Amino acid sequence: MNSIVPGKIEAVEEDTNLATVSDVEAGIRDFVRNDIAYLRRPTPGLIPSDPPLDTNSDATVSNVNSLIQRVAGASLTEIEKLITELESLRELLHNEGQRVQREISGYAHLSQAAMKSTRMIADNVSQWKRTAETMRDS
Repeated sequence: MNSIVPGKIEAVEEDTNLATVSDVEAGIRDFVRNDIAYLRRPTPGLIPSDPPLDTNSDATVSNVNSLIQRVAGASLTEIEKLITELESLRELLHNEGQRVQREISGYAHLSQAAMKSTRMIADNVSQWKRTAETMRDS
């Protein structure tokens, strides 16, 4: 039988998160090294071997967009999972609240019935007691 250890699950989730962060950081480093390096070069036209700025800017924008989509995609997925879990938890709490209200209502009705029965018994006992006293006195 497999037993689940809460601390172990948290450690696995933390390792996964650290791996994701490391991947993102590596992607950003590669992007800066390879795709933005031309921005550190002198102004285009001064050195004839430099590629035109417009060609690289499209590639840079494309790479930035893909990097943002990768980073945001993982975050959005996590947020959507969290929202789904919170909605199911809300539904569970709502259902449990209704169940508790029904239980309390049932106990209240039972308590009222018990009190009525106790009053009836006490009234009957007091009537019998008076009847017995009047019979004794006669």
